[in-house]
Amino acid sequence: MAAAAAAAAGPVFWRRLLGLLPGRPGLAALLGRLSDRLGRNPDRRRRRSPWLLLAPLLSPAVPVVTSPPCCLCAEGVHRFQWIRNLVPEFGVSSSHVRVLSSPAEFFELMKGQIKVAKRRVVMASLYLGIGPLEQELVDCLESTLEKSLQAKFPSGLRVSILLDFTRGSRGRKNSRTMLLPLLQRFPEQVRVSLFHTPNLRGLLRLLIPERFNETIGLQHIKVYLFDNNVILSGANLSDSYFTNRQDRYVFLQDCPEIADFFTELVDAVGDVSLQLQGDDTVQMVEGMVHPYKGDRAAYCRAANKRVMDVINSARMRQQMLHAQTFHSDPLLTQEDAAAAGDRRPAPDTWIYPLIQMKPFEIQIDEIVTETLLTEAERGAKVYLTTGYFNLTQAYMDLVLGTRAEYQILLASPEVNGFFGAKGVAGAIPAAYVHIERQFYSEVCSLGQQERVQLQEYWRRDWTFHAKVEETEALCLHCSRVQDCPRVGSPGPGGPDRYRHGEPSPAAAASPGAGAALPQGRRGVLCHL
Repeated sequence: MAAAAAAAAGPVFWRRLLGLLPGRPGLAALLGRLSDRLGRNPDRRRRRSPWLLLAPLLSPAVPVVTSPPCCLCAEGVHRFQWIRNLVPEFGVSSSHVRVLSSPAEFFELMKGQIKVAKRRVVMASLYLGIGPLEQELVDCLESTLEKSLQAKFPSGLRVSILLDFTRGSRGRKNSRTMLLPLLQRFPEQVRVSLFHTPNLRGLLRLLIPERFNETIGLQHIKVYLFDNNVILSGANLSDSYFTNRQDRYVFLQDCPEIADFFTELVDAVGDVSLQLQGDDTVQMVEGMVHPYKGDRAAYCRAANKRVMDVINSARMRQQMLHAQTFHSDPLLTQEDAAAAGDRRPAPDTWIYPLIQMKPFEIQIDEIVTETLLTEAERGAKVYLTTGYFNLTQAYMDLVLGTRAEYQILLASPEVNGFFGAKGVAGAIPAAYVHIERQFYSEVCSLGQQERVQLQEYWRRDWTFHAKVEETEALCLHCSRVQDCPRVGSPGPGGPDRYRHGEPSPAAAASPGAGAALPQGRRGVLCHL
């Protein structure tokens, strides 16, 4: 009994120490993690290697919060605000956030947005398919560009498309050939950039088959932007993603700061990518190191600087904006803002674009994910959704070692995108099932079936591609649940973490304001 009481008192002792360390965020984070470890199952500590327990302790500390607080509750704080020290924080009204439910809705919305675009269309995807639906999308772009030239007052419409080089160049008819007519007809208005990973070079580039070269690394950003409206998703520009491949899609309406950021981000990645020419050749931007012919280290340094300059400049702009908003004297009211020409409603939802580009040593998404999972407390709920269950060992240990409740949604083998494929690819669904069974066996051996639950998505003639992490935690001040969903491309597995480049926007919503996102989750759960 005495030993049990001491074990229970240990975490409380460490937690009390945290309040004495306001100026030592690194030490405070370390003590917090030690507290979590002291409160965990002693049987697990005896069974698992002590080296694995060091992984969360070595993860980056939660950055110290220096920016003014936001207004998610009366006390003006939320538990996710530390993320703003890594990436820009964008405040929007939940009335401007809309969750799409189906691939068809996603496709029709994109076409509609292209037709009314006046200033810019920015589209970043792994690839553009070659079927009739993809051609319909290209025809919409061509028609809108043509109208912009014929208008009495030309709008100066610009179209920027970012794809992956290897995936976009596969086969005789491919993404490049689909876009060549636009480049040839509108050379001053259209830019097509093809990202090539610096890891695919030399003899490896010559020997690896075309179908498998994308496993070395690729461009995985998925963002679709029309003037000041943005669709954030994990969906590619391909017919299955327009018809029967379930993904997640969030439509942000009238969000100029977010649209500007993603335009700059796609431009930055485009600047370090190969530029498609009207004759189907490619060339680099003048002065830029070549990704697979030039020095790899020099290329990665230049790419890191180009992308981080965008992130840091936007972060500083947003911090200055928040400082003006929250520390002006007197505070600017909604009526004053409307009188000044800004009729947008007050923000109650905060969006953080998390970027992961491991080849360029940009690992923001990884840092935030590990921190959220490490700091998940008892009573918190974490929802993980992935079409490909291949958690890294570090993430598996975090899921099994924290006290939060986990609900993990996976693709059943029948809705895996590789189900029924020829050759080696046809064995991929079975491999994911094997990984899933191994993980669940460990969950059961630790007696955590109630805390960690796995579910499979199944829908006849559909496939599943959604990748989401969502954390629900109790606000310490207002005692209401705050929601931090992350919707987008990166999955929790090795390839997304270590080889690909992609964003994963996170949103911290006030109680009730983020209802659309959990509602989107419930729509997916209908097919378990």
